[in-house]
Amino acid sequence: MTSAAGHQTLNAKDFVDQLVREIHELFAQLGEHETLEAESDGQMDVVPLLKLALTSELEAAEIAAFWLPDTADIEAKTILAEQCSDELRHYNLIMSRLKELGEDMSGFDPLAEGYSPLFHYLRTLQSTEERIAAGPFACEAVAEVRNAQFIDFCRSVEDEETAQLYEQVIHPEEIHHHRRGREYLEKVATTPEIQERIRNAARSSLAIADELQILTEKSTGLHNIPLS
Repeated sequence: MTSAAGHQTLNAKDFVDQLVREIHELFAQLGEHETLEAESDGQMDVVPLLKLALTSELEAAEIAAFWLPDTADIEAKTILAEQCSDELRHYNLIMSRLKELGEDMSGFDPLAEGYSPLFHYLRTLQSTEERIAAGPFACEAVAEVRNAQFIDFCRSVEDEETAQLYEQVIHPEEIHHHRRGREYLEKVATTPEIQERIRNAARSSLAIADELQILTEKSTGLHNIPLS
């Protein structure tokens, strides 16, 4: 069967597996530190990268909280509630690490420059499957790649404490969020219409992610990954 957009309709697990392969193929084109360099605008140092991580963690917690009240499905609600709690805990752990590194964090506002384009896009999503696809599934896939690169970077500059914080706590939990999102999509992606919504939400989320803009320009010459 083929959907109205011309995509072949697969069973739910095969469909999600195909999306995962697409994401991995995209990330495979990235260089050693490209997600970090894109996110930090070239400021490759532990402190500014941790401050940027505060923004990412806070936005991830807030979007999950924003979606919670009108998410009826209990499994999806549980995924979002767990993510909200974990991201806020990550925020506080990163804040503590910055203070250990000698940073004065009093008065620091990670959202001083406003919310990211990705956050604004995520707020527009209405269906539960779109939200899980764009948030826990796609955004946490980006976080998984970014965190792995950050751990390697921390070790390259001999900051073992920060590397261990990510390796032992933050990284495994964000991998867990991605897997929970994937498992949920494998249950609900049962019709051509739902699959199309999931595909568009995941791809759009990846397209807007700041970390991937450098890859987009390098591989396509465009300033945004084309949405589909």
